[in-house]
Amino acid sequence: MKFSYICTQFCRMKNTPFTQKHIALGAKMAEFAGYNMPISYSGINDEHAAVRKNAGVFDVSHMGEFILKGPHALDLIQRVTSNDAAKLKAGQAQYSCLPNETGGIVDDLLVYCIEENNVYMLVVNASNIEKDWNWIKRADTHKTEMHNISDKTCLLAVQGPNATKILQPLTEMDILNLKYYTFAKGKFAGVDNVLVSATGYTGAGGVEIYFEDKEGAADKIWDAIFAAGTPQGLKPIGLGARDTLRLEMGYCLYGNDIDDSTSPLEAGLGWITRFTKDFTAKEIFAAQKQNGVERKLVGFEMKERGIPRHGYEIKDFTGSTIGHVTSGTQSPTLGKAIGMGYVRTVFAALDRDIYIKVRDKLLQAKVVKIPFS
Repeated sequence: MKFSYICTQFCRMKNTPFTQKHIALGAKMAEFAGYNMPISYSGINDEHAAVRKNAGVFDVSHMGEFILKGPHALDLIQRVTSNDAAKLKAGQAQYSCLPNETGGIVDDLLVYCIEENNVYMLVVNASNIEKDWNWIKRADTHKTEMHNISDKTCLLAVQGPNATKILQPLTEMDILNLKYYTFAKGKFAGVDNVLVSATGYTGAGGVEIYFEDKEGAADKIWDAIFAAGTPQGLKPIGLGARDTLRLEMGYCLYGNDIDDSTSPLEAGLGWITRFTKDFTAKEIFAAQKQNGVERKLVGFEMKERGIPRHGYEIKDFTGSTIGHVTSGTQSPTLGKAIGMGYVRTVFAALDRDIYIKVRDKLLQAKVVKIPFS
């Protein structure tokens, strides 16, 4: 019975076009957002260092992609997202979020302007594809042309200081000089209609490569990237190192640091909350901006030995609970334990001492700036 259950659960997982390549490379595989994904290959610390110092390839084909087209596409995006997509020109992207009606976050996402005022691509988190699609569709009063292209879209993130140098020989697009939060479309490794963007999640530089999974494109692009990069030390990287890399930068992870109950202003995302337009929960966020929030997401580093984990309580010196940890790890780059968590605003000042409850002990930590250093 137990084996049958495990087999059933495993068989239910979705694969990306690169799953067999991960397995052949000896990756440690596990379920993530319903997909069979590589968690690590040579080890999280080794892969983390490879991205920080050189370059690595992440398979993030589990992410969701929606195309919105037509004269009402921008209006719909403006009403459901917090940032101002009207500022985008063709070839530009922006980070944003989908607020819910109570001031929480349905999801965080990227908005790509393919054709100004007409064609946009939204990139959403894998675990929220259906949820986001339904949320946006519900707000569509003009029958905007919408296409969920998630299942047929491949996405490889090639990250690190040498990533674009390694990839440039594979395309005529000028990716060496691609500015942050811009993108280009063209031929890559002999495959047409490839979108290459600079919207990385690691803080190490690099690009993301979007393309349709057809006519062997996945194998062709994967093989070309590693043929060009392996002699220069390019490595495949799992989701474990992706998490430690993003945490060092203080980037929020949906489901950990932000969710349906957290406000973008509480999460330090006021910069993606624009009041120059009408959008869901605008009045709630305006009141928070005027009156302040009761809790804030802060970065902290441990002053005593111990690893903070998601869900651990944060205390004051008297032992009273003042918040909870949302993300935490032993930083491979910095050699110390770091984390993020929500605390009552009075405890959010830089250098403020806080205490993390690890098992039955209160371990001292202090609030620090992010990105961590």
